[in-house]
Amino acid sequence: MQLNGTAPGNGEMASTDGPESGMEPGEERNKAEMVTNRPTPDTARELKDSAADPFHHGQSRIGHGSVLIAAITSCTNTSNPSVMLAAGLLAKKAVERGLKVDPAVKTSLAPGSRVVSDYLQKTGLQTYLDQLGFNLVGYGCTTCIGNSGPLHPKIEKAIHDYDLVAASVLSGNRNFEARVHQNIKANFLMSPPLVVAFALAGRVDLDLSREPIGKDKDGKETFLRDLWPSLTEIRDAMQSALKPEIFRKLYRDFADQNPKWNEIPSSTGDIYQWDEKSDYIHEPPFFENFSMSAGKIDNVTGARALGIFGDSVTTDHISPAGAIKATSPAGEYLMSRGIEPQDFNSYGSRRGNDLVMTRGTFANVRIKNLMMPGTEGGVTKYFGVRAGQADRKPETGEQMSIFDAAMKYAETKSPLIILAGHEYGTGSSRDWAAKGTRLLGIKAVVAASFERIHRSNLVGMGVLPLQFADGTTAQSLGLDGSETFSITGLSDAIQPGQQVTLEIQGKDRQSRSVPVKLRIDTPIEVDYYKHGGILPFVLRQLLARK
Repeated sequence: MQLNGTAPGNGEMASTDGPESGMEPGEERNKAEMVTNRPTPDTARELKDSAADPFHHGQSRIGHGSVLIAAITSCTNTSNPSVMLAAGLLAKKAVERGLKVDPAVKTSLAPGSRVVSDYLQKTGLQTYLDQLGFNLVGYGCTTCIGNSGPLHPKIEKAIHDYDLVAASVLSGNRNFEARVHQNIKANFLMSPPLVVAFALAGRVDLDLSREPIGKDKDGKETFLRDLWPSLTEIRDAMQSALKPEIFRKLYRDFADQNPKWNEIPSSTGDIYQWDEKSDYIHEPPFFENFSMSAGKIDNVTGARALGIFGDSVTTDHISPAGAIKATSPAGEYLMSRGIEPQDFNSYGSRRGNDLVMTRGTFANVRIKNLMMPGTEGGVTKYFGVRAGQADRKPETGEQMSIFDAAMKYAETKSPLIILAGHEYGTGSSRDWAAKGTRLLGIKAVVAASFERIHRSNLVGMGVLPLQFADGTTAQSLGLDGSETFSITGLSDAIQPGQQVTLEIQGKDRQSRSVPVKLRIDTPIEVDYYKHGGILPFVLRQLLARK
């Protein structure tokens, strides 16, 4: 596979040869080699115009808007047989017309149930999906939890060198930044038949209601309307293949139908035996120094900002999801354990290991820490503590990963806070967004507004949510992260929703006070916070009953 850089104004896209002949169905689509020239930018119009050119001799062209991942994945709508059969019928018509999916597109089929495989096989439609590259890769969460797997490394290099806004199309229900694939910036949710259609088109910057998907074996333009199955065709396929007995057969004795799972050795007993050799399951420190006495609510003093964020920071920005980069703190940790990058697996697979997940918190490659203007990714500035204090290091403003900075602050027992804008914590991947925040040593999050569940989860992990007054943000206050912060007005007598004070001391030693709302919203949440979170609260309740 060959990738050619092009000069501005020539109307070309970066191009790639197709896969080697003889590739078996189901093999990864991006096998062959590519060679890159010096990258030069192209305009969106030039890329769009050249993308309409036909492919010649297996050669493909990638640029802004190119579809590089097309996944019929298990979330949500693969449980709907009508849309899954529609995808198969569309694939059948496409294959019969001689249409093909460009080799640069990584395709996959991962339904949520084996019943889907049964009715696709009975209708003969799986054969056509296979011919377009939508081979069965497994059942359950794949692409929309970040398990899309890597693209060809030279395709990924081309994306980086040309700063391409490439696309994925998937039938899942999650497309938050960097979740599907860290190098793909545009991710579109759609029905399974549309996933097949856009895979055939090879790009997302076209109007399928008016523009052709491609040309058939006779060179005739083919439109979406030529391939889209009728309701009658879908209904007939459902009636012929979807029978209640297949559900009974596949799910009646579920445990007996998973022999490999049943072969996994397991221990018994009331207490789980932690294995320190495991890099998948590790005992988290939530109960370290546990006692039967609840803590005391007190002011937070001398805190440092670990991050300052704008609006719409999602739990996918906060919580680890998807692939683990070798150069990330989590990747470096795994390599220190003798694990090679090809064996990293994903954050989702290692969510039982706090040593991995904490290192991945706030490590999303698209997160923008405003303490580091013009950058993306989990980086921050470490300022240490005030110069001139006895036995203390001076401020440095040193750039490092958020995890490394958190660990350096932990050495001096410096509390940490996060400052953020509106809608902080929207999205999914919710539990580790709060757990990782707590384990990094963050005592409070001060935001313009919170997503409901994440606010509750922060309290449940013993992290204090505080809300700026309307019109106030870190930006309006001119904060850059070099300041120190204190939260006053906290005591065992706090009431839900009361006002407390955020005290800010700048580098010039000038102090100012900002009123903030305590977003502990209910009396029981006061108890959770006093106990250090819901986990120690529940454990104390259980032990007290014995």
